[in-house]
Amino acid sequence: MPRRLSLAAGAVFAAALVSSPGLLSCAGPRPQPSTPSPSPPAAPPSPSARPAAAPPADGARRRARELGIVIGRLPTGRLNAITDVPGVRVGHVTHHRGAGRLDPGKGPVRTGVTVILPTSDDFWHHKLPAASFILNGNGEMTGLHYVNEFGVLESPIVFTNTLAVGRAFDGAVQYMLRRYPAIGVDEPTVAPIVGECDDSALNDIRGLHVSAEDVLTAAEQAADGPVQEGAVGGGTGMICYDFKCGIGTASRVVPEAAGGFIVGAIVQANFGARGELRIDGVPVGQEIRDLLPVPDYHSEGSLLAVVATDAPLSARQLGRVARRISLAVGRTGTISRDGSGDLFLAFATGNRIAAEPKELTRTLREVDDGRLNPLFQAAEEAVEEAILNALTMATTTFGQDDHVAYAIPLDRLGEVMGRYGRLREPEPPVRDAR
Repeated sequence: MPRRLSLAAGAVFAAALVSSPGLLSCAGPRPQPSTPSPSPPAAPPSPSARPAAAPPADGARRRARELGIVIGRLPTGRLNAITDVPGVRVGHVTHHRGAGRLDPGKGPVRTGVTVILPTSDDFWHHKLPAASFILNGNGEMTGLHYVNEFGVLESPIVFTNTLAVGRAFDGAVQYMLRRYPAIGVDEPTVAPIVGECDDSALNDIRGLHVSAEDVLTAAEQAADGPVQEGAVGGGTGMICYDFKCGIGTASRVVPEAAGGFIVGAIVQANFGARGELRIDGVPVGQEIRDLLPVPDYHSEGSLLAVVATDAPLSARQLGRVARRISLAVGRTGTISRDGSGDLFLAFATGNRIAAEPKELTRTLREVDDGRLNPLFQAAEEAVEEAILNALTMATTTFGQDDHVAYAIPLDRLGEVMGRYGRLREPEPPVRDAR
């Protein structure tokens, strides 16, 4: 959650920070380039770090696979997004206005909300099995006590900034009250899922610019097509591995012999220090060492990750899936820092749980535990790629007091990945992102 700022840094220091490859965003001296991971076949390549007198133009942003970066072995769904899981919909509201000096309460504003609707039908009276896992708890995702106690999801899931949790919660409650008028009258009350990351490095977070109406709008506009990624919605002000980041998504399809199920993931990424970043095993954070955020601040950050599947899983099994999100996150390099809120949720649409069952007992299908490995693999691959898409789709963003977070330079990323033998044939883009 916290993103600690050192605002005493002057303009001279900030300029030196951007131009010097010898500075690292995390505490302590920057480690010198080390021998690459054992997996690359060639001798250690020379680092591509170089001073940057001025940031490069972002150009067209592309997803990881459009760059030739392929994570894992399983095929993706049609959209390579969480919306490949039938019924799942995603909507954003983005606030990007103002520039220059911070005027608390007025701006500049770099924030928003992202809403995930778990099904297109009635998820209040026909709940979904769900479970959560907290890798590091320096953050907030409301409603998880209820999820873990009863093993169900019955509300939208909202991503936003730390100080907007209350208003986003109000918006999610209003959405549920409008959709289900009996809530709080003839039916129980609802506790929606709202997760947060701290965007105060770029955003006037004290201004409380997110409203309950934003959540309603994002939910009403939520669609089941391609998902807009990068600096949008709740990810508008987020920074990951000291590059501009935000929202990312991906999906996988398990083999037909394992059920042919779809697993999708969506993340709001706001974590990690530059020197830690690894992409498909390549130490990218050691190779691209400039273009650090200005001013210098040490990123603790947070990560919100949601995994959805159409497999018939129980809440107990979804707990196993949620815990394995940690493996995907670790593959990107982070150590899950003390100040990070790494909060994960998994749900399944392949079972439904009646709110008012007529029978004393209920029967749920579930995949045999001994055959869960393909689903574990799918979840891990999808989350890892979703984080990369959040990085590669984000654009350089100037925020309050002219703070800046640079987008990862795609040309240099491709050059680094190529030297390590990690590039494949680029895939065509998915069109008409919403």
